[in-house]
Amino acid sequence: MAKQEDLDEVRKRAENAGLPLKEGHNMVFGKGNPEASVMFIGEAPGEKEDIEGLPFVGSSGRELDKLLMSIGLSLNDIYIANILKYRPPENRNPSHDEICTHTPYLIEQVKIIKPRVIVTLGNFSTKFVLGGFSPDEMKRIEGITALHGKLKKIILGDRTFDVIPMYHPAAVLYNPRLRDELKADFAFLGKIIGRA
Repeated sequence: MAKQEDLDEVRKRAENAGLPLKEGHNMVFGKGNPEASVMFIGEAPGEKEDIEGLPFVGSSGRELDKLLMSIGLSLNDIYIANILKYRPPENRNPSHDEICTHTPYLIEQVKIIKPRVIVTLGNFSTKFVLGGFSPDEMKRIEGITALHGKLKKIILGDRTFDVIPMYHPAAVLYNPRLRDELKADFAFLGKIIGRA
């Protein structure tokens, strides 16, 4: 239970930090199992997530649930959080300033959970994590199209993490041709964690 208590403390600090985008929105901090060996990192909350205060509860969340089930996982087996803790207006892309001010709390989440594998969902999450958890290094990282489904390693503090970039489940809703690639990437994750 110590990890959950530590996460609750980080959440309280984030709620009191006056982060950009806070006004008029609910914090979407994270959900799932704090003892998880797999952590998913998305981009930012959408409208439904903002309303409920939980990540991945809308249509992209339903897609994620199906993909998790395809390799024998559920929310009880993973932890999930986003780059941003509040919803950007009209789901626009996060700004550099927003990423700089929100991600220190995400980094704390990663350090507390200590997952074996980090799965980045979409471009911003992938660029941030593979950029060494640095907003300023994001621009040197290739896009998700080139990186998805490839096992990478990243160091944070004194730990090395396996990272698997993937398309965001929402991308499948707009471009169904990506579904097979996303399924294949999840199958790869299943092999990595011994669930295939």
